[in-house]
Amino acid sequence: MISLSKRTLKAVLENTVTQNADRPALSWVDDHPITYADLGQHVQQLIEFLHREGVGQGDQVAILSENQPHWGIAFFAITTMGAVAVPILPDFHASAIHHILRHAECKAIFISENQYEKLEAESLEHLQTKILIETFDLIPSDTKKSGLKDILQEGQKEFAKFKEAAKETAQKILKQDVDVAEDDLASIIYTSGTTGHSKGVMLTHRNIVFDAQQSTQVQMITNQDRMLSILPLAHTFECTVGMILPLMCGACIYYLRKPPTARVLLPAMAKIRPTLMLSVPLVIEKIYKMRILPELKKNALLRGATKLPMVRKQLHKIAGKKLLETFGGELKFFGIGGAALAPEVELFLREAEFPYAIGYGLTETSPVSAGTNPAKTKYRSTGPPLPEVEIKIDNPDPQTGEGEILIRGENVMKGYYKDAERTAAVLSEDGWFRTGDLGMFDKEGYLYIKGRLKNMLLGPSGENIYPEEIEYIIGESDYVLESLVYQLDGKLVARVHLNYEKLDEEFAHKNLSDSQLKVKIEQLLEHLRKEVNAKVSSFCRLHKMIEQRDPFEKTPTKKIKRYLYTEEQN
Repeated sequence: MISLSKRTLKAVLENTVTQNADRPALSWVDDHPITYADLGQHVQQLIEFLHREGVGQGDQVAILSENQPHWGIAFFAITTMGAVAVPILPDFHASAIHHILRHAECKAIFISENQYEKLEAESLEHLQTKILIETFDLIPSDTKKSGLKDILQEGQKEFAKFKEAAKETAQKILKQDVDVAEDDLASIIYTSGTTGHSKGVMLTHRNIVFDAQQSTQVQMITNQDRMLSILPLAHTFECTVGMILPLMCGACIYYLRKPPTARVLLPAMAKIRPTLMLSVPLVIEKIYKMRILPELKKNALLRGATKLPMVRKQLHKIAGKKLLETFGGELKFFGIGGAALAPEVELFLREAEFPYAIGYGLTETSPVSAGTNPAKTKYRSTGPPLPEVEIKIDNPDPQTGEGEILIRGENVMKGYYKDAERTAAVLSEDGWFRTGDLGMFDKEGYLYIKGRLKNMLLGPSGENIYPEEIEYIIGESDYVLESLVYQLDGKLVARVHLNYEKLDEEFAHKNLSDSQLKVKIEQLLEHLRKEVNAKVSSFCRLHKMIEQRDPFEKTPTKKIKRYLYTEEQN
């Protein structure tokens, strides 16, 4: 574990700048990295800039930007000066962003050119300072988005001066007078959950640094490692595990200039040859469905062979070597979090010997609470609790051992910002956090997640039905991209978003009319319903499948916003 004088982000930065001064720290995929010495210098310059703009200890400062090296510089400047970072997900709607800025009473904001139009027409009482994150230039209050081009052009020249001036203050960061305490607020992270209610999660310096430190005991990271970042930094998984943890260990983090589509990712992975990556399940599930599965099923011989376990394992192992090469050939840790991974995909990753590991946690727990490294994974488990993190099952079912997951440790949040009632509902006086997740432990202390307590449905005789488990089975079909299971008038139904590209390929030569196509899809859904019902318990059988024409609306971590589709039906 990395040894620090205090569990603060200031101590993290001081330590890593001293230990790794000449090592690369942050970079675009297609650019030269800035070193740790540069990072320390830029942070100090930015702190001085924020002080001049009237930002002080305890003030809230927002970051609204796509991933980039300057995101981390802004985050460390805010937190090491004793102010509070308020990261905002770029996918948020303008109205949600305005609510967050008002609710958190943000005094300043670092904002990217792409996000600026969400803010330009809005008058926000507390917001005094807007800073263009690409150049760290002040944006005059009456600036329209069209005027940012001039600031950007001038800003590139000014940033060169900024870097020059930073060299003169190289060691100042190590001599700052500001005292940042472990229990001071470091960040307020607004969640976008599947329930539709955004909450401001208050994380202290101790929460975040403890979580990063304990994670180093699960997976060793060195200053030779290369992290390729593809998840939004405003999400706590990427912020803690994808940025703070690698920087704490002296690794280099690379960022993409465009969203991580295959066209962008493949050349980036070939160039960087990352050793570390984080992902949500949807990314690897898409790779499996679009690239791996078609190869395994391209002829009848292979399709038949995959039904024989020994042959299937060999085929998966061959496919795994190709997949690893696609990722650059040097990947040693592919961390998956944010949602559950489809069983079929995990089975492939295991048999392919792909270096994956699944972690468990929530924004409220900074976020990781359980996890392991690729050498110690168990099928369908998230691994044991992190060192010094307690996890227990509340009121476990006598037969199954399942119950609500409770967590206690230094990673557990301070509470919800300006919401004592919600805080009291989830945090007990003795420090236990109610996750709202259902789970169980095996005999070796490995945790298994069954689903969300709020999502759990009751069968006709009071049986527990986990819709997620039925959705996994539906998702095994090549014709399905995603699904949602819920109860309608006491019966189980599934909304299914089909793989229309595959359907187009199959029906293209048949010249079907719209009405004929509709009948074909109805027949497909009925056939699929019967297939699924043959694989589940009697109380989990589906009464009906409904075609979901449009993709489901999702949270930034790619979980379906269930409330949008279930509340309107009940």
